[in-house]
Amino acid sequence: MSVAKALATCLLALLLQGWAIAAGLSAESSDVLLRPADDFWDQQAPKQFRVRFTTSEGDFVVEAHRAWAPLGVDRFYNLVRAGFFDDSRFFRIREDYIAQFGISGDPAVSAIWKNRTVEDDPVRGANTRGTVAFAMTGPDTRTTQPYINLVDNIHLDDQGFAPFGQVIEGMEVVDRLYAGYDEAAGGGMRGGKQGSLFEEGNVHLDEVFPQLTRLERATLE
Repeated sequence: MSVAKALATCLLALLLQGWAIAAGLSAESSDVLLRPADDFWDQQAPKQFRVRFTTSEGDFVVEAHRAWAPLGVDRFYNLVRAGFFDDSRFFRIREDYIAQFGISGDPAVSAIWKNRTVEDDPVRGANTRGTVAFAMTGPDTRTTQPYINLVDNIHLDDQGFAPFGQVIEGMEVVDRLYAGYDEAAGGGMRGGKQGSLFEEGNVHLDEVFPQLTRLERATLE
């Protein structure tokens, strides 16, 4: 290898490392979303932490509590660390019910995580306004799709939906998430109409449902 080519290779590596660090990832974990069996995903979450969601409507902050739902919190924590939620869409906003997100805008990533389930946690808290829990279709089927309760939905407690966090800042932003499409942009996991989201990602949503609120970035605070 020539000296010039070697220098160019080193420079490219440094640029990629810089990008990864700027994105909140180590160079080794910058492609971790494509490696679901990596040790990265075994990291236990802190007892309590906060995540800032930057959206096209403004920012809101979720505080997660591992004691509320440890398995769900670990999944949420590692998804945030890996940048899973970045550049995605709030695809299911039902007025006076919930705001749901958590399908990657990149079909290559969403295909890998579509069936990567996590076991249930006991329900230790109520689905009150502002709490956050994972959507599911039945026992042990939680994957990557959290929802935020827009009102008190305590009827979900008996169905096994275990809150793991609470919006502590910016609930007025959550209330502004675009709700005009209701269930049409994908709906819930049980509805069986999320196929286009997994197959085409943001390309599909931005073309057919352009007013959806964008989830630009989720970062640990």
